[in-house]
Amino acid sequence: MIVADSARELYVFARVLDYLGITLFVGGCLFVALLWPSGGDDPRTRRLLGIGWFLGLAGTLAAIAFQAAWVTQQPVTLAAVQQLLTVQVGRVWFAKALLWVLATVVLADLLQRREKAARSAAWRVGAGAVALGLLRTAGLTGHAVDAPDKTVAEIAALVHLAGVCAWFGGLAFLLLGVLPRRHPDELATVTPKYSRLAMISVIVIVLAGTVLALQLLPSLDVLVTTGYGRLLLIKLAVFAVILGAAQLSKRWVKRRLDFAVVLRGDSATVRPFVYSVAVETVLVVAVLVAASLLVTANPGR
Repeated sequence: MIVADSARELYVFARVLDYLGITLFVGGCLFVALLWPSGGDDPRTRRLLGIGWFLGLAGTLAAIAFQAAWVTQQPVTLAAVQQLLTVQVGRVWFAKALLWVLATVVLADLLQRREKAARSAAWRVGAGAVALGLLRTAGLTGHAVDAPDKTVAEIAALVHLAGVCAWFGGLAFLLLGVLPRRHPDELATVTPKYSRLAMISVIVIVLAGTVLALQLLPSLDVLVTTGYGRLLLIKLAVFAVILGAAQLSKRWVKRRLDFAVVLRGDSATVRPFVYSVAVETVLVVAVLVAASLLVTANPGR
């Protein structure tokens, strides 16, 4: 059985899976619905959405088990889980698990009807409702519920995570879905749309993240005097590097996209863009790990 001493570390790992799952599933649904409905016919895209769903469900169930052991200081048992479910955070996790079950319907419909599902209003409404629920419950399992102004902090957390999903989730589907196909028409339409979405997402992430930080940090000194603050600075540093890579991608879209389309998706022309997107995607994982560590750390310590 998992002992309480290792429960926190395992809980952090579960949160990483949870964040990866939400990012891929919510970001992927948004990407397919708004930017690339024909991606519903692409096997890689459907597989990546399935991976996001699996990681999200597995991360949620693991987080319930390991947080129960961490909070109760007991091994992972049914009794410990039942005890966790008697408090608010436990009920939120349970609601999130149910949302992942509902997400199965969204995924199954896309797997069955493919592009037709991605273009249908019913699928988009269903996917949007599930995504909103997942984003909302994710915020309620973090520090936002302990902020001085809970309403502001919870809204900021939801908007912040939505921006993360739109940008980072879209990156994964651009890298693993659109770019390997190198279809000129898709490069010409999807890539500029995603570039604009990414720019909006960055603004949303920065603004909502600033509001959330002001709610959670008692003073700016916390950034350099506490473990939480140093973790936050590391996360911001990695985020800055991602922005640098994103600028390279944006420059390629402005200067080379038309050329790549004329050359019918020539691999040598597209390759620099693929590399910069790949660097962004890898660094995203580091940001999600830092976010998972932050959610288990005390902002005042």
